[in-house]
Amino acid sequence: MTKTIISCAITGAVHTPTMSDYLPVHPDAIAEQAIAAADAGAAILHLHARNPANGAPSVNPDHFELFLPWIKQATNAVINISTGGNPVMTVAERLPAALAFRPEMCSLNMGSMNFALHPLAGRYDTWKEDWEEDYLRSSEDNIFRNTFADIRMIATQLGNDEYQVKFEHECYDVGHLYNLKFCLDQGLFQTPIFIQFVMGILGGISAELENLLFMKQTADKLFDNDYQWSVIGAGAQQMRMAAVAAQIGGNVRVGLEDSLYIAHRQMATSNAQQVAKIRRILEEQGHTIATPDEARTILGLKGAEKVAF
Repeated sequence: MTKTIISCAITGAVHTPTMSDYLPVHPDAIAEQAIAAADAGAAILHLHARNPANGAPSVNPDHFELFLPWIKQATNAVINISTGGNPVMTVAERLPAALAFRPEMCSLNMGSMNFALHPLAGRYDTWKEDWEEDYLRSSEDNIFRNTFADIRMIATQLGNDEYQVKFEHECYDVGHLYNLKFCLDQGLFQTPIFIQFVMGILGGISAELENLLFMKQTADKLFDNDYQWSVIGAGAQQMRMAAVAAQIGGNVRVGLEDSLYIAHRQMATSNAQQVAKIRRILEEQGHTIATPDEARTILGLKGAEKVAF
């Protein structure tokens, strides 16, 4: 049986400080939770940065610098830096950290979408930080842009022979799989590709088992055996979708970027808690968890020694 890769998305750009006291928004907390998640079994750490002053999503390389070397020194995990930034940033604004640090992997959204967070604002009456409410409500009228030209630019700048970054191709709907197929046929990416089915975000495909199977069947048709895949079940569907995905040959992603909970109405106290839970579920199902070096081999990564941090 192929070994199963666990990715952990540590902080992201969706959830805000008011939503959970356990969400890591300070660089020290991001580093500590990332290291603990790796110790718990995460082979890949998907990382965003936050402004240390107020916890707002940041793409400033100086903010990444506060935790990347620390994590690399303390773990052997694959570092995956976001090129998504947050939904209100331009594509050019999202790239400086990836260009500066040349990680083994970067996320790459495979299409533009209405990445809508505004319903979350209605759940809170008071806020820890003054930026949070407007940040969420403004997403109702925002398009998270990733055009074919944007995708080509990112692929050209990061996927070349100098940088050798491999991508986690984030597909929020079936059409994004067809976008990826087109880009692959255009020579923008090399196999094996790594696809992340992102399910449960308003504006994308819902996190339902029928949709997971349809995404998998479509990817099989388009990419045959030239891909690896994983699934994100946003919110309450996180563990359920991950458990099913592993049973049909997929890898899994958990983390406080994707869900703030560990069980029904029970807040997760850390990223490592979610990693430990999905690891237990997978091992009880009979799966063997991939080490970081095994993940590097499966995904064809360049190796930690070739990053710039």
